[in-house]
Amino acid sequence: MEQNEYLSPGDTEMHAVLTVTAEGLGGSTGPGVAEAAEVIAIDCSSSMLYPPTKITSARQAAAAAIDALRDGVFFAVIAGTDTAREVYPTGGRLVRATAESRAAAKRAVRVLRPDGGTAIGAWLRLADRLLAAHPSAIRHVMLLTDGRNEHETSKQLDAVLAACEGRFTCDARGVGADWSPQELLRIVSVLHGSADAVRAGEELVADFTAMMRTAMDKVLPDIRLRIRTGQSARLRFVKQVLPTRADLTEFGTVIDPRTTVFSTGAWGEESRDFHVCLDVTRGGAPLNEDVRAARVDLEVDHHGTGGPAVILVRWTNELKLSSVIHPLVAHYSKQTDLGTAMMAGYEAYDAGNVRHAEEQWGRAVALASGLGNAEVLRRLGRLVDVVGEPADGVVRVKSSLSPHDILSSAMVSVTSSRAPQPEVEVEEGPDVVCPNCELVWPPGSAFCEGCRQPIEAAP
Repeated sequence: MEQNEYLSPGDTEMHAVLTVTAEGLGGSTGPGVAEAAEVIAIDCSSSMLYPPTKITSARQAAAAAIDALRDGVFFAVIAGTDTAREVYPTGGRLVRATAESRAAAKRAVRVLRPDGGTAIGAWLRLADRLLAAHPSAIRHVMLLTDGRNEHETSKQLDAVLAACEGRFTCDARGVGADWSPQELLRIVSVLHGSADAVRAGEELVADFTAMMRTAMDKVLPDIRLRIRTGQSARLRFVKQVLPTRADLTEFGTVIDPRTTVFSTGAWGEESRDFHVCLDVTRGGAPLNEDVRAARVDLEVDHHGTGGPAVILVRWTNELKLSSVIHPLVAHYSKQTDLGTAMMAGYEAYDAGNVRHAEEQWGRAVALASGLGNAEVLRRLGRLVDVVGEPADGVVRVKSSLSPHDILSSAMVSVTSSRAPQPEVEVEEGPDVVCPNCELVWPPGSAFCEGCRQPIEAAP
């Protein structure tokens, strides 16, 4: 847990960044590996025929994903239009991946024929029904679409997402130029997955192969964050901020007025960062004493877990201490600003407002440069030419932009980068002696870790 615990008596917000690392899980093979269940959902709406390379690439990508299935994994392939139907197997079930079942599934995929509209909620409902027979498995959906969700309302889709949240994870890809970035990002935000724009052809096949391999590396069905606030604190928000950003707040399960549990989806051996914000009041708390504002525990089924993390508040009149924003909190706040600028630039360009797109993408260039977000800079490089220094944030939109690159810029709006390691500056001067407990600290120290007192304010 990383935070600056110091607040002035008039402050009302406490921010902290929690890093969760899953390691030593034993990998995705061996006798103790968790069971997995996979559904591959392929858009078969009429628009997949134009150009014909889209449906051809979709068939090839689905076949590549089937080949990447681990032996013994339960799986199914479904076709999505304004309804959803089972492609392989049939009968409302999943089958185990074997050489025979993979071959049969690929034969069924090769004859997919586009016809109909798009209702992604129907695809997810069918996937949920198929996966429901395997409640203890790591359940995952791979979804490919080329169009907007035109045959159901946003409220209908949101209702499906709310029903599916916590039951399976979903990664989504958009192909072509007519799908909605906002829709795909909404889906994967709720279902704890990733989304991106991919080109038809070899890129789509490679992406589906990599996506399935990543799914096969998941070992834990879920890690849940259990947050219990103190008497003087209330939870404002919980957001995943690395590797991608997703607001978890609205999907928490309230256990009691002070305790909420948040699902984070399936995990392999990886690390993720979460930004927790609390509303706090001082009440009668004394100055210069640690007060527990919240406790965070990890809930992991059938696996060991680390100890709890504690968010502290220490009220102080020392402005030098309370005015400092923790570097990680500042970093992820700027990443949020970067994502907002990227999406605003996309929306402005999509609406024909090139000048506003330049303003927003220029702001994004400046932020991404300062944050070291190389992936955002790479994608922006396809859209704009930088005038002067990147930090100045002045850009000009290139004369000819591909629809794929424009959509790709929107999809990277939720991608975060790790905070760069700051250069350690060694301050010169004499060591500092705490006048309260007489412990010796490096030059420039303003706080004694021994007696937990500000050195300058100690008697």
